[in-house]
Amino acid sequence: MKNQPIDPQLYALYDEYCHSAMSRREFLNKAAKLTIAGGSAIVMAQALLPNYAHGHTISFTDSRIKPSYVEYPSIGGNSGKMRGYLVAPAGEGPFPAVLVIHENRGLNPYIEDVARALAVEGFLALAPDGLYPAGGYPGNDDDGKIMQRALDQDKLFKDMLNSAYFLKNHVLSTGKLGATGFCFGGAVVNRLATDMGADLLAGVPYYGRAAKTEDVANIQAELMIQYAEQDPRVNAMRAEYEQALTQHKKKFVMHVYPDTQHGFHNFSTPRHNQTQADIAWQRTISFFKRTLAK
Repeated sequence: MKNQPIDPQLYALYDEYCHSAMSRREFLNKAAKLTIAGGSAIVMAQALLPNYAHGHTISFTDSRIKPSYVEYPSIGGNSGKMRGYLVAPAGEGPFPAVLVIHENRGLNPYIEDVARALAVEGFLALAPDGLYPAGGYPGNDDDGKIMQRALDQDKLFKDMLNSAYFLKNHVLSTGKLGATGFCFGGAVVNRLATDMGADLLAGVPYYGRAAKTEDVANIQAELMIQYAEQDPRVNAMRAEYEQALTQHKKKFVMHVYPDTQHGFHNFSTPRHNQTQADIAWQRTISFFKRTLAK
């Protein structure tokens, strides 16, 4: 199904499903009512749902990494405690560190794989589970989406901020901290940049909501901002964000990836664009090596 073109109407409906309270049943019912030329709307809609059977590029038993789950305090967060997936490179360390922030559905297998991929490249990676105070990622994105929407969002951000400082101060960390995130996670990276000042050296937000224009002056991190070409909801904020970053003389670059949809880096659905995701990831790794590993 990944090789069969998905109708743009379905991409738009799926984006609404991902970022609203729409249930899976409602999404599929709405999809079934669409008229699609050259294919079945319901089959295409089902194919858009993530398939974590193919949810990793780096095995959790890879000899190049040392993964574990860790718990740590999170004062002011949703429960006062957090849990995350910590992946260290094999070796003694210390290592430059990268926080990996999930989409709006908790710590799913795709995000854990991103953490492992960073560790393979020599970074200490932490992927916090924002749903931990509510019982943790439930094993499927549909319930995860509902659980995340029910959390206090200010406290959820505090959990991510506390995770960043836990990682920065970890015994295996050099103290040089970067952050990357996807969708919700991309928005969190932008906000961490405004809130952490010099404590965050580098950020790579993927298709995330822009930082508040009035807060851009506070950014000290260098940013590499990744956008999908076909992502009207997020891209509507791009021009104002670019203008504010330029006005305040921030160090940043923006990349727009052709023929891509929101979520193009996530290899578990047909939104994935292998060619452009590879380019974006290579840029991400090179950027972190330049800003954190020197």
